[in-house]
Amino acid sequence: MQEIKFAKYSGTGNDFIIIDNRGGVIAPAAMAETARLLCRRRFAVGADGLILIEDSGQADFRWQFFNADGSRAEMCGNGARCAAHFAHKEKIAGARMRFETIAGLIAAEVNGDTVKVGLTPPRDIVMGQKIDLDGEEREIDSIDTGVPHAIHFVAAPEATPVKAWGRAIRYHRLFEPRGTNVNFVSLPAPGELLVRTYERGVEDETMACGTGAVASALIAAMHGHVTSPVTVSTSGGDRLVIHFRLTAANGDEERQHRVSEVSLEGPADLIYEGELRPGAMKEKA
Repeated sequence: MQEIKFAKYSGTGNDFIIIDNRGGVIAPAAMAETARLLCRRRFAVGADGLILIEDSGQADFRWQFFNADGSRAEMCGNGARCAAHFAHKEKIAGARMRFETIAGLIAAEVNGDTVKVGLTPPRDIVMGQKIDLDGEEREIDSIDTGVPHAIHFVAAPEATPVKAWGRAIRYHRLFEPRGTNVNFVSLPAPGELLVRTYERGVEDETMACGTGAVASALIAAMHGHVTSPVTVSTSGGDRLVIHFRLTAANGDEERQHRVSEVSLEGPADLIYEGELRPGAMKEKA
């Protein structure tokens, strides 16, 4: 294995390994396994995901995004902010940029360590689904903000069994075959949300999820709890700001809301830079 330079980033506690792969240092066939091995905590760098920056014929760059288990994700809001910061720092793109993802073209603007990304319009909005959790029927809303998300409002987020309930919802038949990320949302103050997220591909609670924060804000707005902009506090203690335009079509029913001009704003912190050595790719028994 040749030495590979990388950067470690944190987006409100959601952490990523970013590699400039424009030279093809990691071959397509090796990407998923590389992500799985490098994202292991204690045995390698450790992260929630791996981002590979590649050349694009229609934007400033293209990314390949892999979850910690080696699966691909269509989009990641916190990862998008970190990728934009990295691309600007490495002079791959200017302060205003566009880049390719599976979910579509993403626009981003870097202002110091704060990055704002414009997201693709949400889709597949379904309100008021019923799911049994611990013998009690609970209401779940769902929305795709680049990746699928389920939303459940809770009164006591600190007491919510995020991993157990998150896993049950993530694999529920309603969300087959793709599965879903799961957000547990509370309303601590007017215009603010507190969100705890179980992430598909990580299979555990993460300290933050950008697309989950967006999904939570949009669903909360459709219920009439908040209006744009919405401040979202994450498990990691940081705050994200969600901007959007919400209008009602053909009446005021929740299912008929139209959402546009969605963006996610928050910090993208470079934690450290280094070079990967062979030990990072050793499989452990």
